[in-house]
Amino acid sequence: EIIITHGNGPQVGMIQNAFAYAHKDDPAKIPAMDLPECGAMSQGYIGYHLQQAIGAAMHKEYKRWHVASVVTQIEVDPDDPAFKNPTKPIGAFMSKEEADAELEKHPDWTMVEDSGRGYRRVVASPQPKKIVEYESILNLLDNEFIVIACGGGGIPVMRHGNHLKGASAVIDKDFASERLAEDLHADYLIILTAVEKVAIHFGQADEQWLSEMTTDQARQYMAQNE
Repeated sequence: EIIITHGNGPQVGMIQNAFAYAHKDDPAKIPAMDLPECGAMSQGYIGYHLQQAIGAAMHKEYKRWHVASVVTQIEVDPDDPAFKNPTKPIGAFMSKEEADAELEKHPDWTMVEDSGRGYRRVVASPQPKKIVEYESILNLLDNEFIVIACGGGGIPVMRHGNHLKGASAVIDKDFASERLAEDLHADYLIILTAVEKVAIHFGQADEQWLSEMTTDQARQYMAQNE
């Protein structure tokens, strides 16, 4: 029973930029596109590529499993303090000069330096509270599907009465994956990263790799802002 989640930072920014430029050139024909819709598009096209790749691998190994992507909405709290403090990087990496040029065009944006790799736009990153398509994901698992879900951290939505409305934000994919793993009582949660393993004093002279730790140690490191 396998569920795959994925990021969408470069893709969601690319999609939004494409619509922004097209809208600027022809606002009467091309609508501006907000983050929830861009997130949904990225889930579809990244899911499509993963379905093809995993399907080909299954065929090569003579496995009969099917693969399906679920366009996943995740409910967030409208009062989440993240909406007043954007922190989540999206879009392509830029030089300082490129970031300054974008800020001139979009003064309401926030740009930050991201782990020594360049500058990126940051948006609100609220905490995931509820996975709306939870039962659909469970149904697919029960019918021997490999499920691709919560892509890019899911599409953040807020409840308005009996309806859900998209929020202009991006949920961190690790938090969304943890929420999904917890809700489904998963046996394992495996996070693939661009670095060798978890570290404390990351990027500093006294950097220390961690192969294992207890939850108490993890809370201690969090309290120390590691």
